[in-house]
Amino acid sequence: MESNHTDQALEQAALAVASQLKACGRQLATAESCTGGWIAKVLTDVAGSSAWFDRGVVTYSNDAKAELLGVKEATLASYGAVSEEVAAQMADGVRLGSGVDYGLSTTGIAGPGGGSADKPVGTVCFGWALPDGIVETECHLFGGDREAVRRLSVICALRGLVDRINRSLTF
Repeated sequence: MESNHTDQALEQAALAVASQLKACGRQLATAESCTGGWIAKVLTDVAGSSAWFDRGVVTYSNDAKAELLGVKEATLASYGAVSEEVAAQMADGVRLGSGVDYGLSTTGIAGPGGGSADKPVGTVCFGWALPDGIVETECHLFGGDREAVRRLSVICALRGLVDRINRSLTF
């Protein structure tokens, strides 16, 4: 039952992103780590997504984050891959690298291992690079197993994007 509910939430979030991006004629690219391409999958499940979704990049390793998205090695060394600083550089890197309007990133610890006292399992950081060059970030701590953390991360990332698109359309 819970999986059904979250599947509906995933679909609704993807449809909301599609509706907003189509309405404003903008495009999106994603840079994912802990979600492993799930955001891109959910978005491309929407028919006609090629009109507003440009690409998705999975950068699981630090080397991939640096090579493909321009994340600075000093940022990775200072803050770690799971940080708002890295999420910001991932989102901005995918937006600038693809030439689209919006960039969205996720980086986190889905578990079951890999957590620490400072960054426990379930810690996920998000980045949203906006058309005006501003990058916004958030970190959340999600409960549940690996599947739940990843699912909730996808929903949070997409809802966060919809909120930011809505905000930018009202100004």
